[in-house]
Amino acid sequence: MYHEKQQRELCALHALNNLFQDKNSFSKSQLDEICQTLSPNEYINPHRDPSCIDTSQIVGFILNVPTTYKVGFVKLPIQRKHWIAVRQINDEFWNLDSKLDAPQCLGNEANLLQYLREQLTSNDKQLFIVCTTEVGNTQRWLLPEADKDQR
Repeated sequence: MYHEKQQRELCALHALNNLFQDKNSFSKSQLDEICQTLSPNEYINPHRDPSCIDTSQIVGFILNVPTTYKVGFVKLPIQRKHWIAVRQINDEFWNLDSKLDAPQCLGNEANLLQYLREQLTSNDKQLFIVCTTEVGNTQRWLLPEADKDQR
């Protein structure tokens, strides 16, 4: 299992490389270029209910969560955003947070959905679903209504 550890302020880079399980998935310069094309103040989050997600159709998730800024062991009263990758490897879902010493096993799909529900209880967190272009264009990552009711 590939797990990049946190270095400097590159958590988005680490989250993507951890998600795709490849240290060469993205580089800092590629992400800088992408960042310049996006509006930094717009976080569209239509995925507040993880029960509507068909996990068999996605690559994984990126969570954007607030984190306290630290210098050494001293926590400063500054809130920053941190990027975390979550994906299925073999039959289990894993938290691939670059701030962890090692990946954290979340367990099966039910455990994953519970973890995501807990993360999304506050409005200062965003969940991004990572899927192929085809799945995204056809919205196959959404479960049919009947399947949602069973979760």
